[in-house]
Amino acid sequence: MRSLLMATLMVVAIGTPASAQMTPPSTAGARPKQVTTVPVRPAVQTPADTAKAMAQAERLAIQSDLAWVGDYNGAITGEVSERMVAAIKAFQKARGGKPTGVLNPQERGILAETAKRRQDNVGWKIVTDAGTGARLGVPTKLVPQQSGDANGAKWTSPTGTVQIQLARSKVASPSTARLAEQEKKEPAGRKVDYTVVKPDFFVLSGMQGLKKFYVRGTFKGDEVRILTILYDQAVEGTVEPVVIAMSSAFNPFPAGALIAGPPPRKTVEYGTGIVVGGDGAILADRQVTDSCLTIAIAGFGNADRVAEDKDRDLALLRIYGARGLQPLNLANGAAKSSVELTGIADPQNQGGAAAVSSVKASVAQAGNELALSPAPALGFSGAAALDTEGKFAGIALLKPVVVAGPANGAAAAQAALVPADTVRDFLKTNGVNAAGGSSDARAAVVRVICVRK
Repeated sequence: MRSLLMATLMVVAIGTPASAQMTPPSTAGARPKQVTTVPVRPAVQTPADTAKAMAQAERLAIQSDLAWVGDYNGAITGEVSERMVAAIKAFQKARGGKPTGVLNPQERGILAETAKRRQDNVGWKIVTDAGTGARLGVPTKLVPQQSGDANGAKWTSPTGTVQIQLARSKVASPSTARLAEQEKKEPAGRKVDYTVVKPDFFVLSGMQGLKKFYVRGTFKGDEVRILTILYDQAVEGTVEPVVIAMSSAFNPFPAGALIAGPPPRKTVEYGTGIVVGGDGAILADRQVTDSCLTIAIAGFGNADRVAEDKDRDLALLRIYGARGLQPLNLANGAAKSSVELTGIADPQNQGGAAAVSSVKASVAQAGNELALSPAPALGFSGAAALDTEGKFAGIALLKPVVVAGPANGAAAAQAALVPADTVRDFLKTNGVNAAGGSSDARAAVVRVICVRK
């Protein structure tokens, strides 16, 4: 910007005749006027800017995972806040990383894996109460004992350490303020230290005898539904992340279970491609490259999609006239219990950068597919998977999970591994020799960019 400004001033000065100057010439002995130039600094992208550029579903997933690991204690709404950025920094710092406020692919994978492990430890499940129709998350391993009737349901631990109650009632002309005041008084002896009252819901928390309590309630017409969680202070570290998750998952009046299908395709979508031929052949995710006006390979130009496998979601791209491509050797490898994924995360996940990175994932049979856990960051769909010996094990594909959920639910993401043999068969069918390349996956992966309408 400074160079452009100085160049513009020079052009103006050269192009203006002396007779047209507006200021008089300096006189002998006059001190020349000093001009101070202030450098223009480019805007710096903040961690909040990076988070805002992410998809809503990814922000929700990050907030949820941060809550499960105990670093975030706010509402899981997907809205970016200083509390969310502070939670990311706390997570990074606790693991010896630099607290940047932006998760790199490795950190995102560790966060997702840690959160998933804690969910599994408590038996986290989204259930629909048969009596009320309300949907809520329940830590089934913490509270395995369940009872209920038309007026609600109750889940308890064997010793009563943790108790969860869903109650329904009829109230004439209810309001959240009146309901909150009633809950403060009943049962007697409650000591409330936190209160939120909104037009559509209220939240209370505090002490009830020797137990901590959390209450969230709302109404529709004259129907009131209230979720109450009681737990001993001794299990606070385990239960508090569950409370945050339960509060966000509570849907007292679901509009009806919906099937969350694949999200709308992005106008610009990023994936990873694997160079499989020195002549410009690139293996990629078929869905990432579907319905594109233009497919581009970062640093090399536009590409054509020359073949596809709809059943396996594989695509073969080709770029022409490119030099310096380093194909990956796809021979001899096979999927094992763990793999290393090498790809390029979505630029929104790395502050606009295009760095190649690698993350670890476990491989497990899930029906007819090989599932990868944890799922890598957006942009890794099409990443190369190498086994523990550094040999090609397959290609990683990110897919939306098709699940039943409330109308305001967001589709989660899962990752699957297309095994090496399937990839080799696809390439062989399309005239690509899968052997003879390099074993350096980092040098063989490229960013794939799809531009749609």
